[in-house]
Amino acid sequence: MRTLIATVFNYSLDGLLADEDTDFWKFCFDLPENQQPDDPAYLDFLRSADAHVMGRSAYESISRAMTTSTGHPFAGILNPARKVVFSRTLKTAGWANTTIASGDTEEEVDRIRTGGDGHVLVWGGVRLWRSLMRLDLIDELRVSMFPYVAGEGTRLFDGVPSSYRLDLVSSAASANGILELRYRRHR
Repeated sequence: MRTLIATVFNYSLDGLLADEDTDFWKFCFDLPENQQPDDPAYLDFLRSADAHVMGRSAYESISRAMTTSTGHPFAGILNPARKVVFSRTLKTAGWANTTIASGDTEEEVDRIRTGGDGHVLVWGGVRLWRSLMRLDLIDELRVSMFPYVAGEGTRLFDGVPSSYRLDLVSSAASANGILELRYRRHR
């Protein structure tokens, strides 16, 4: 069975996501590595995913960016990759190789995870992450924590189980102070 890995980008020390048009958003996207991410190990991780899962809002944002910024390192990976968008309102998916999952979340995730080894990458959005956490479907959580106290933004962990134990798998700090944290769900 495939491992379900949720990725959290642009996360502040005070537990907030970088919402568009905030100072934290500007800080994150002014960093050269966020403009043109080129870490070979991370690109291989993306490339090796069996599927890329997104909620509707994340899907619309990422698909727009990847189909218009074809020079972005992620575009060559995501544009041809298998993608699944979770939405009860989206009727068609214009991004190549995308299917819409509109049924029961747990059943849809089970279908995506069966049939092989490897990993499935969950890009977001927040409602999808929270839903997956409430259903205890996330196997691993990868968080990019920025050296920034945002003061404003979306709290990722609102409305999730009050007890959700994780085991640290690895941590690495970049030269600019971003911590890459990898946690596995304690079972």
